[in-house]
Amino acid sequence: MKEYRLTDWQPTTKKEVELRGWDELDVILFSGDAYIDHPAFGAAVIGRMLEAEGLRVAIVPQPNWRDDLRDFKKLGRPKLFFGVTAGAMDSMINHYTANKRLRSDDAYTPDGRADMRPDRTSIVYTNILKELFPDVPVLLGGIEASLRRVTHYDYWDDKLHNSILIDSKADLLVYGMGEKPLKAIITALQEGKSFDELVNIPQTAYKVNKSDLKPSESKNEIHLHSHEECLADKLKQAKNFKIVEEQSNMINASRIIQTYGENAVIINPPYPPMKEKEIDASFDLPYTRLPHPKYKGKTIPAFEMIKFSVNMHRGCFGGCSFCTISAHQGKFIASRSKESILKEVKQVTEMPDFKGYLSDLGGPSANMYKMKGKDEKICEKCRRPSCIHPKICNNLNVDHSYLLDIYKAVDSLPKIKKSFIGSGVRYDMLLHRNDDNRLNKISDEYTKELILNHVSGRLKVAPEHTSDKVLSCMRKPSFQQFHTFKKVFDKINREKGLKQQLIPYFISSHPGCTEIDMAELAAETKPLGFKLEQIQDFTPSPMTVATEIYYTGYHPYTLEKVYTARTKEQKLAQRQYFFWYDKEYRKQIISSLKKLKRDDLLKKLF
Repeated sequence: MKEYRLTDWQPTTKKEVELRGWDELDVILFSGDAYIDHPAFGAAVIGRMLEAEGLRVAIVPQPNWRDDLRDFKKLGRPKLFFGVTAGAMDSMINHYTANKRLRSDDAYTPDGRADMRPDRTSIVYTNILKELFPDVPVLLGGIEASLRRVTHYDYWDDKLHNSILIDSKADLLVYGMGEKPLKAIITALQEGKSFDELVNIPQTAYKVNKSDLKPSESKNEIHLHSHEECLADKLKQAKNFKIVEEQSNMINASRIIQTYGENAVIINPPYPPMKEKEIDASFDLPYTRLPHPKYKGKTIPAFEMIKFSVNMHRGCFGGCSFCTISAHQGKFIASRSKESILKEVKQVTEMPDFKGYLSDLGGPSANMYKMKGKDEKICEKCRRPSCIHPKICNNLNVDHSYLLDIYKAVDSLPKIKKSFIGSGVRYDMLLHRNDDNRLNKISDEYTKELILNHVSGRLKVAPEHTSDKVLSCMRKPSFQQFHTFKKVFDKINREKGLKQQLIPYFISSHPGCTEIDMAELAAETKPLGFKLEQIQDFTPSPMTVATEIYYTGYHPYTLEKVYTARTKEQKLAQRQYFFWYDKEYRKQIISSLKKLKRDDLLKKLF
């Protein structure tokens, strides 16, 4: 294990800046998370990337916003700008459960302490910096900024909020993965441009006075319904969402404009997906892969979870309607090279407490590595938010051979005893039959390799529901595919004398789901022998299809009305069916099913 010095991390204090021999900083980053110098944590990635561009960067993790604000003042003013991120999660999802209860812990904080960042972190930090240093530009990024870049529904206030650019008073917002826009911003600033002139950088958003909007001749510009129109008419909010989601997932997207009173927010189209060399460059930066020494003796749960894992790609083309991954990372897959992945795996094996087991060799979805369109010209015109729903696109190359090659290369390394796949696996892609029988054989080989060599006793998969109507609303495959996959899983385990379990994830109260759908879920999963443990209530997070349905009552793509459980009572009525086997719930479930006149389900459950 390499011996690290304090100066191997980016400075977080005045003393650490002086140790570097610096008398001025170019950029100061403020993050809602603890500082972990690892490619899974945004502030570290951005800090390392700016450092690689020759800039002097410091990171202030979890500054105290309640006192005399000394954490915000301690490093003075940077030469170029302040960067602000709420961290690896939206701060409201980080703080509150689906029924709006305050969580008792925060995985991104030392010892899991729950009070180290404010609600709406991005807005609080930016407002403070704007008050203390009104003339220094603030650049906003991270997932909270990404998901709140247009008018959006906020579940915790139960109302529509402005674009976060309006409420935070930031000068510029970077959405999605930030490396490419940041490089362009740095180049422009070094050429002598001011922040006000940074108007044409892809994947950024900025605000102007409405009166300064010029009528555009360009067909490549879309005006959304204004914030005020959305407040007055939920149907207009639903229509806006469809445009934003489609444009976020297109190769040749349009510029989007939305007005807020006297202001307008202009969102430039995203960059094309990162090329292999570009994503390698980000992962190959000189991370220590460790928390900053200031946290010595403390445990940061999020780090413990990923410290022996390696992320192989970004993006997800699943398009699940409750998921925010494609809103932030996009649907196109950006994959690392085999060399870059193996280099990081070797780094993991050098860690002092590594015992030979990699906890995850994955990505947002484990088995999408290196997958893309067979004819990428077709992808350039595509508007579909999902490449695999309602069925797998004929143009998608679902070749699992690259993954098999990496698994074998990793497992042949001398210090690796076993590599597990902890990320979610899309079993619909494994079961899919292609016209090319070679690919079918590879899918079968991958399935066998996964089950025999990469499961730590339990394989987690996410059918999410049993009702085809609800699954269609979720953009997930039919539950019949889960039954098929379970048969394959059980057969392979039986043949090899293994006793591994399949652990399914389910969601209650998702838009489109009724109490009867949940009762039928219980009846359908009972014969499979599951006592459901991986379960959750639907939480409306900004910028997902499901959230728009929850708020507006309409499906943004069909504009048809969709039922959603909204009250606490309706949600509890659905959730109880997860626990049909628990005596505490039995009386209530019997009463509910009698009211619903579903004695047939009573017989099946009891």
